[in-house]
Amino acid sequence: MKIAVLQFPGSNCDQDAFHLFANCLGLPTRYVWHKDASLGETDLVVVPGGFSYGDYLRCGAIARFSPIMPAVRVFAENGGLVFGICNGFQILCEAGLLPGALIRNSSLEFRCLTCALKVEASTPSFNPQALGAVIRIPIAHGEGNYRIDEAGLARLEANRQILFRYAENPNGALADIAGIRNERGNVFGMMPHPERAAERFHPSQDGLGIARAVLATRFPDLLKKIA
Repeated sequence: MKIAVLQFPGSNCDQDAFHLFANCLGLPTRYVWHKDASLGETDLVVVPGGFSYGDYLRCGAIARFSPIMPAVRVFAENGGLVFGICNGFQILCEAGLLPGALIRNSSLEFRCLTCALKVEASTPSFNPQALGAVIRIPIAHGEGNYRIDEAGLARLEANRQILFRYAENPNGALADIAGIRNERGNVFGMMPHPERAAERFHPSQDGLGIARAVLATRFPDLLKKIA
């Protein structure tokens, strides 16, 4: 099991994501620079949080054109696991790997706090029985207001693509959406930061369950080894 953590100019949660998978879960993890054209051998691509390219234009709008992104697209199209966190979620939406878009918080303020998330019944590993009905994960973003058209929202609901909803909406996100997956179930994105909820000194350790849930999508046997 090999993990690849992407690095863009302005990434600031790449080391946190590395720590989550390499140190907390004990899995082989390496960085992949945005100018690389190949992912190399990997089982999961993590697109971390931060401010890729300074968040110029729109969040993630420039990163989607990085040389590494065509390889991420092919990897996802071939069924590979992709997990975008915060800015990574924005990048995946801009790249068309996840539906919808993230815009400015309704408050027009940067929000940094620990949020209660209601876990939706989405997949065998993303559901209240596996993760708990409510989990606590920090957020830190200025553009976490998830938007999608009416037909798109209906598809998300019908296909059970919504992973988490905010118990108390901090950013104005439509339908309180905090995280989603693609219809195929191999690309995941969320605004809250599970890598900041993994150690005993963090607000919670609920982020460990999220990381395991992503991995269990393709590797259920591995979950027993890192539980």
